[in-house]
Amino acid sequence: MTAVKRTVRETFRGRRPLAAVWWEACAVGRAARAAWQGPGRERDLVVQSLKAAGAALIAWTVSGVWLGDPMALMAPWVALVLVQATVYSSVRQAGQQFTAICAGALVASGAQALTDDNTGALALSLPVLMLIANWSRFGGQGIYTATTAVFVLASGTAVSASAVGHRVGQAALGAVIGVAVNAFVLPPIHLRDVPENLAGLARETGDVLRTVADDLRESEWDAQTAAGWSDGAARLQRRLRALESARSWSRESLRMTSGPLRALRRAPTTALPPEEEDQRWSRVTGNITALTRTLAVAADENRTPAPPDGPALDLYARLLGLIGDSCHAEADRLLGQAADPRPREATEETMDELHRRLQEGLQEHAGRGAERAAVLGTLLLQAENLWAEIVPEPQSR
Repeated sequence: MTAVKRTVRETFRGRRPLAAVWWEACAVGRAARAAWQGPGRERDLVVQSLKAAGAALIAWTVSGVWLGDPMALMAPWVALVLVQATVYSSVRQAGQQFTAICAGALVASGAQALTDDNTGALALSLPVLMLIANWSRFGGQGIYTATTAVFVLASGTAVSASAVGHRVGQAALGAVIGVAVNAFVLPPIHLRDVPENLAGLARETGDVLRTVADDLRESEWDAQTAAGWSDGAARLQRRLRALESARSWSRESLRMTSGPLRALRRAPTTALPPEEEDQRWSRVTGNITALTRTLAVAADENRTPAPPDGPALDLYARLLGLIGDSCHAEADRLLGQAADPRPREATEETMDELHRRLQEGLQEHAGRGAERAAVLGTLLLQAENLWAEIVPEPQSR
């Protein structure tokens, strides 16, 4: 698999737009397969999307078919956007959005009464409503003040107290339907997102370390290769942000879903990993970023620090490879899968031996020049930091 990735990377080297399209297509394919194969974040996204579409269809049926409203727009629109990632966020945003819609309808109606002209009413109301939209209490729903005014004035109907009440009633109907669908039809509970994101971060960390290790074993590596390592470290930072978001969603998804609502959708039974795990992998990600930056500096011909010689790099690559394997084992553990069959003691014994030989190599490099010794010493320190975070701790957890 590593060889395939390297071949693809070489194919797209220097063709960033084409590479971006290729990797995005691969990501879409992986997400589709994951949604088809079993429960997970991808399937949850499919469920939420279908729920949003169903809520809008129900609101349209109620307002446009059963109630015979010829302008049945507001209800399905509101229902569609209120099927959020958690029940709590749906309820909170329903209140914010309903208030924003009321404000937009009232201001637009007042402006139309003053100007007796839709264009003049828009010119008078939109600047005011856009200022109101930035009020922090509205959160992300403030824009509905202005869009409601546009819908009210562009509908072609006379703006009156009954018309305003009608629009507000439609908004209330859509809000009730959207929140009810989200709460009572498979209410979203995101407990599985945290271990999946943690495992994904651990596995991708192992992939990055394995890629660096394989590239270091090659006789030639340059600034372009180092740039690929930096891109891998940047992907880990994005993974870390996704983990932080998943942790926040997991907390919020448990709000307002206890008791009967929780019974409507069985939550995953596995316990959430402690937040100390997030902090540990945050430190790992920071160490890998520092490691790839050191290698990028060493690969720059215009910089003083020089890379270590071949034997030391080979030892270092083997050490990174073993740490990468330990990351993969951690990913399996986080998902409750079988552990790596290789004896852990043998792996740690090998790493101890590599570490000892690298320290001897550092002494040799110190006799040849400060530049090479500085780079090797920095790399060795970062590998030690990774080792301390990844290898011994899981044994006691």
